[in-house]
Amino acid sequence: MTRRMPKALYERELRDLQAQLVDMQAWVQQSGARIVVIFEGRDAAGKGSTIKRVTEYLNPRVTRIVALPTPSVRDKTRWYFQRYVPHLPAAGEIVLFDRSWYNRAGVERVMGYCTNEEYHRFLHQAPIFERMLVEDGIILLKYWFSVSDVVQEERFRSRLNDPMRRWKLSPNDVLSITKWEDYSRAKDNMFLHTDIAEAPWYEVESDDKRRSRINMIAHLLSQVPWQKVEPERIEIPVRPPAGGYERPPRSWTNSVPDFAGELMKRHAAED
Repeated sequence: MTRRMPKALYERELRDLQAQLVDMQAWVQQSGARIVVIFEGRDAAGKGSTIKRVTEYLNPRVTRIVALPTPSVRDKTRWYFQRYVPHLPAAGEIVLFDRSWYNRAGVERVMGYCTNEEYHRFLHQAPIFERMLVEDGIILLKYWFSVSDVVQEERFRSRLNDPMRRWKLSPNDVLSITKWEDYSRAKDNMFLHTDIAEAPWYEVESDDKRRSRINMIAHLLSQVPWQKVEPERIEIPVRPPAGGYERPPRSWTNSVPDFAGELMKRHAAED
């Protein structure tokens, strides 16, 4: 059993890594770098929560998350990679794919959503596509989040009983239990064909989410040649004296009811 990372140590290190991510983002903006980070892995392996920690303090205009819905009828008639190309970064941008074109090598393969011909075409074209991205100057990082069968089932049951996280559990997710070995074979074959020198796969052990987040973020920072960028100097100006402006009566506008105030009154009365 993986020893869980102590909470205090985790929070302290996470804060430091997130500060470095902010610095890295500033370098990306200044240098015009383009970064693509792919998050793949088992259901309930912690991809979403890791993305949340990566982006928590970043500028959404610079660092954006791409989580595409089920392909439309039109999407299915296009070149497979075509629906992902518009989401690739321009200069000074970071794109995080919460699942990616590797859907075809995973869920589509296991659940029979693509044909054998489409699957094998993907395995042939994916390395070519990714080499083109890297050759054009994109920094491409691919992370696979692994979780044991026991921990995955624990997380599924936790979501099932939590109304705040119930939406995270889909019929396809729970089928991961009965199709565990099918997903394992699909992942192994995917690695065999797409773990290329230009864009290797990095596996993240995630039975302990704290450790997996720290490990993934630290690795991401080590793979980007960023440097500390001195921020532009900004001075807060002196507020000029009032010039006679009078605010219209509050009764002229629609105000949000003071729900917090009512709560405070009830709380005070209960005490």
